Amino acid sequence: MDDAGSVYSAAADHFDALPFWDRYGRRTVERAALRPGERVLDACCGTGASALPAAHAVGPDGAVLGLDLAEAALDHARAKARAQGLGNAEFRVADIERTGLDEASFDAVVCVFGVFFVPDMDAAVAELWRLVRPGGRLAVTVWGPRFLEPATSAFWAAVEREDPAAVRAFEPWTRLTSPARLARLLGPGAAVETEAGREPLAAPEDWWPMVLGTGFRATIERLGADAAARIRAHNLAWIRAHGVREVETNVVYGLVKRWPRGPGFIAGVRPGGETRGPRR
Repeated sequence: MDDAGSVYSAAADHFDALPFWDRYGRRTVERAALRPGERVLDACCGTGASALPAAHAVGPDGAVLGLDLAEAALDHARAKARAQGLGNAEFRVADIERTGLDEASFDAVVCVFGVFFVPDMDAAVAELWRLVRPGGRLAVTVWGPRFLEPATSAFWAAVEREDPAAVRAFEPWTRLTSPARLARLLGPGAAVETEAGREPLAAPEDWWPMVLGTGFRATIERLGADAAARIRAHNLAWIRAHGVREVETNVVYGLVKRWPRGPGFIAGVRPGGETRGPRR
């Protein structure tokens, strides 16, 4: 996860210029159906796109803890929490593979656009699941196929002109884009939903902040400023020539509820069943 931390520390200065981070973070929180007074963990929280809506949802009697490896992103999250008067949101640098947090200590755990950075995604989800109390839920959101296409293809074509070895060398979000794969990762009882998204480009220049504020930043940092300038020029010319007015932001949402201990029937969970969830 160290590479992801450095990449997204660099990209943090462009996060808030990209509406899709907040949009899908908020929608993930809505699907988790948070209630006032609940305790929430946001793993890979970035600049707070899901943590801040969660803090609003649980209210002053609840609490939200955001974890991320990118200190610069967390600085933005803390500043936004202060500006919004959210004293119930805390942000820490931590690795989601080894949180060190107490078992079953959260009513809800969310991870938005983060799990695919971890080499062993099954182990990461198992760690997040460990933190969910009986009756709680785990929400994981990933990018669907064709992230930021058609501009993505133009980006990689321009990168190939500079350094073929750099093409798709860092593209971890493509590891997990299908509903079936996310359902398998989350385990029995997972509810998975897709959303076809579009982000408008008012002008070709709107594309470049998307490069700088997403994982594409890793490739730009690797190639250096001169190559980045040429890639930018090539991309903007391509977008202009092809009349591209929007890019795709397709999303896959996953939600799994932990079986409560004892009798009762909640959201289709069998009465009195043992706790189960993602594979360990």
